[in-house]
Amino acid sequence: MRIASLLPLTAAATTAAATATSAGCKTLNKSLSSAVFAPSSTVYQYEAQNFWSNTEIMSPGCVFRPQSAEELSQGVKALVKAEAQFAVRGGGHMGIRGSNNIDNGVLIVMSNLTTLELSDDQSVVSVGPAYRWADVYDYLETYDLAVAGGRLGPVGVPGLLLAGGINFYGNQVGFGCDTVINYEVVLANGTIVQANATSHSDLFWALKGGSSNFGLVTRFDMETIPSTQVWAGTYTVSAEYIDRFLEASATYAANISDPKTHIVPAVVPEGNTSVGSVIMFYDSATESYPEIFKPFTDIPAVSSTLGFKTLAEFAAETGALVTPHINDIFVAGTIKATTYDDLYRGISIINSTFAAQLPSLYAKIPTANISIIELDWQPIGASWLEASESRGGNALGLDKDQVYLCYAEVVEWIGSEYDEIVGDWVVETTYKINNATQEAGLYDSFNYMGDAAWFQDIFDGYGQENLAKLQTIAQKYDPHSVWQVLMPGGYKIF
Repeated sequence: MRIASLLPLTAAATTAAATATSAGCKTLNKSLSSAVFAPSSTVYQYEAQNFWSNTEIMSPGCVFRPQSAEELSQGVKALVKAEAQFAVRGGGHMGIRGSNNIDNGVLIVMSNLTTLELSDDQSVVSVGPAYRWADVYDYLETYDLAVAGGRLGPVGVPGLLLAGGINFYGNQVGFGCDTVINYEVVLANGTIVQANATSHSDLFWALKGGSSNFGLVTRFDMETIPSTQVWAGTYTVSAEYIDRFLEASATYAANISDPKTHIVPAVVPEGNTSVGSVIMFYDSATESYPEIFKPFTDIPAVSSTLGFKTLAEFAAETGALVTPHINDIFVAGTIKATTYDDLYRGISIINSTFAAQLPSLYAKIPTANISIIELDWQPIGASWLEASESRGGNALGLDKDQVYLCYAEVVEWIGSEYDEIVGDWVVETTYKINNATQEAGLYDSFNYMGDAAWFQDIFDGYGQENLAKLQTIAQKYDPHSVWQVLMPGGYKIF
């Protein structure tokens, strides 16, 4: 079974883990002491708390903060030799416990791998794994450039790109990973390689959606996109228009005729009612209210932030819609169809099933402790997938003849005492949604990794052929299963 987080340890296993941890920290201290930090240090205390979600706060035995790919390489060699478990944190945005942190083990943080520079012709930007997308957008804004990165500023660079990377420019360039032209990677044996279309091309393909099963990426070289301003914002409608809002969402998904656009429609429960709120993005510094958005903008708004702004400004705006340093969970799912009728039916089924589950959650958690609860949709159709294919494709296995409507259940709450309640609720809710979409003939097994929960499978949704290919590549580059065994967090391909 492929899991995304650490399972509870027995007493014997805990003792064994502590022994291995001690060996890991000790072996790093022998040759890399300047980059190793004990729990009493201020660096440890900062890095051990430097996560988006409280769900990820754990107690590593020490923090290893390499200054370079070469130092990371030395550290990987030492940890493998000591057979010591470790976790790796890039931006620290994934809220799955154990995905990027570890109790007792070595926490490797990428905070000092801070490459951020443009090529001479400004067509490529090299980005280190220390960054969040807000940092990248701020840097590129000076040059009137952008990249196909995260839609929320606080999202980390490596997690998004290794998961695939749903982004604002997807209908023009595909997934964020499709715009990566080269990865600098530390392999399980400590070797540093450049993976691209002509060197280690199999690894290059596997990293486009294969997560951390192949190595630790220390630099992403990405295509840049010319951008001065975009027309974008959030458009919110009241409960009386929810049906029209869902119809507008299906209309857009069924015919994404303008590749400069992207939307994230969401139904957001608020007390005894709900609002419809859609993030709209249009890649134009001069044109507003494009025709394709008319089904939404014809609905009277209770609020709107639509207007011209830079991508950096918009990513800061969307980032403010979610709350850091509380408890959160995202759950992914997908339907696929080719017609408006089926897409609308799918959206309606998901929305009604989700809404029917809300009373059981509200009965167990005070509403004051729920910061955010919402249901999002993300349409991916032919133009997106054709753009992916034109850049060589990726590991995700999506069919360009289908329209995929990826949804995300989002819950943010205050109080760790409610963690189990929320966890049980999303498991049950997801089970009911998937059953309903299966009965309707609309279900697809693809779960977008960037929105997935600990109990969900990822790689079966890529298709058996792609999964087998990923496993073959992993065995080639990691024959001793370092990333599968010594790094227990994250989604695994075995």
